[in-house]
Amino acid sequence: MPSSPLRVAVVCMSNLNRSMEAHGILRRKGFNVRSFGAASQVRLPGQAGNRPVIYDFSVTYGQMRKDLYRRDRERYSSNGILHILGRNEKIKARPERFQECRDAFDVIFTCEERVYDRVVEDLCAREQETCQPVHVINVDMKDTLEDATLGALIICELCQRLQQADDVEGSVAEVLLSAEEKTGRSFLHTICFY
Repeated sequence: MPSSPLRVAVVCMSNLNRSMEAHGILRRKGFNVRSFGAASQVRLPGQAGNRPVIYDFSVTYGQMRKDLYRRDRERYSSNGILHILGRNEKIKARPERFQECRDAFDVIFTCEERVYDRVVEDLCAREQETCQPVHVINVDMKDTLEDATLGALIICELCQRLQQADDVEGSVAEVLLSAEEKTGRSFLHTICFY
């Protein structure tokens, strides 16, 4: 077993659906987990498909939920957004940007390739202080409720396998290969340093 609990981060674009679904599942399983968004602002579907509702990362999930309820309760209830925001409020107060966090993690999971690219780019641009490795792993998932749950369960299984490993560093490649064979998915993986 690793000498200390695995420190895990999960990152999607807006820290609303995919990263929060994984955050909730991992937290229930006892993992030391945080979740983030990698975008500059939080974007939600708007009344017109090409006009999203945009919030700053400082706006709480409760404030977003109340605003959307006021704007169009029926629309945001039927598309699941009010449910997602209610779930998120039970996990943490507001979304967070990955680029503003300076905490160290053992593993960072991303939920799509463009988020993976942003996270790796951000980590590579930071000044290395401790030379501690962090594994960045992309578990690609669509931004739907169903795919977020499936992706979160894959992330949870990966975390459980890594937590049980005697040597996390030496086990990541084997754990990912096994997961690829089991799920039929491929996972991007790189190592960055703090």
